Amino acid sequence: MRRVLTVALAGLILGAMTGPASAQAPQTSLPDLEDEVMCLTCGTTLALSESPQAQRERDYINVLIAEGLSKDEVKDELVAQYGPNVLATPGTEGFDLAAWLLPIVAMLGVGAALIVGVRRWKAEGSETPGASEPQELGPGEPAGDARLRSDLERYEL
Repeated sequence: MRRVLTVALAGLILGAMTGPASAQAPQTSLPDLEDEVMCLTCGTTLALSESPQAQRERDYINVLIAEGLSKDEVKDELVAQYGPNVLATPGTEGFDLAAWLLPIVAMLGVGAALIVGVRRWKAEGSETPGASEPQELGPGEPAGDARLRSDLERYEL
């Protein structure tokens, strides 16, 4: 019984020691944000841009990270400073919502067109002329010769 209490007490102590450390939010980094933030001059992500404006944005992001802001808080500050065009992803309201919905609608439309096309193609392939009619074989004529003759007649070569 004493051994069980010792193990339980050790587990509580270890849990208390690791609990606050694991509860902290992960640290935000500049490389984590560079592909989600745009350079306002170039119109490309910060990861690709080398303009002076991009460097100013990177410096500002580093200041915000040093203050301990989370990734979403940094993005909110960037929008407040530079406007919504600083974010690489479109918003989820109004006209920006179309940027998210149009690709999905297009993929569904293409998928539906493919399904309809394949079904029609299969239906046309099963309705070949003469396929349902029995082949008449001449006396002593092998089946392959009869089929060849019917194919040649059909194409009128």
